Amino acid sequence: MSTQSHTLIVGGQRSGKSRQAERLALDWAREPGHSVCVIATAEAHDEEMRQRIARHQAERPAGFATVEAPLHLAEALRSAAAPGRLLIVDCLTLWLTNWLMPMDGQPRREAWQAACDALLATLPTLASPVVFVSNEVGWGVMPLGREVREYADELGRLNQAVARRCTQLTMMVAGQPWTRPVENLES
Repeated sequence: MSTQSHTLIVGGQRSGKSRQAERLALDWAREPGHSVCVIATAEAHDEEMRQRIARHQAERPAGFATVEAPLHLAEALRSAAAPGRLLIVDCLTLWLTNWLMPMDGQPRREAWQAACDALLATLPTLASPVVFVSNEVGWGVMPLGREVREYADELGRLNQAVARRCTQLTMMVAGQPWTRPVENLES
């Protein structure tokens, strides 16, 4: 993995996405002078989520730095990027949720679009490779409710936009990675 190669790991819930990101990061960290920083996007609004976050933190490999960035992902990436440092964004799904389905108010659609644009513009400028983790939610039954359908559509658009800026895509199924180079199909 080079400094300009980014990876997107997608899959369903509990498919092994975060574990795969950590495996890639451990391989990266074996090289002298290399380090890893996890950019965490989750917010703990209830006890179950607090426990989930605590479990992720406890299971994270020793030596991985962590930065909390529930909303301002581009800024966090720019601040954490450095030669020899791999960044893991875990995860895009919760980042989008924080903007469009916040627990404390109304969706912030205009601010979301600006944050998304900033992320996409930042990726080619980073001194670090980034491994993104995201859910693939569009394979199931069409969800009831306009807001949930809009969210699923927006996550699909976000995953596609990030994938176009990556060199590698991994789909996780039952803990198994399926990896291939990204083809830029836009003309």
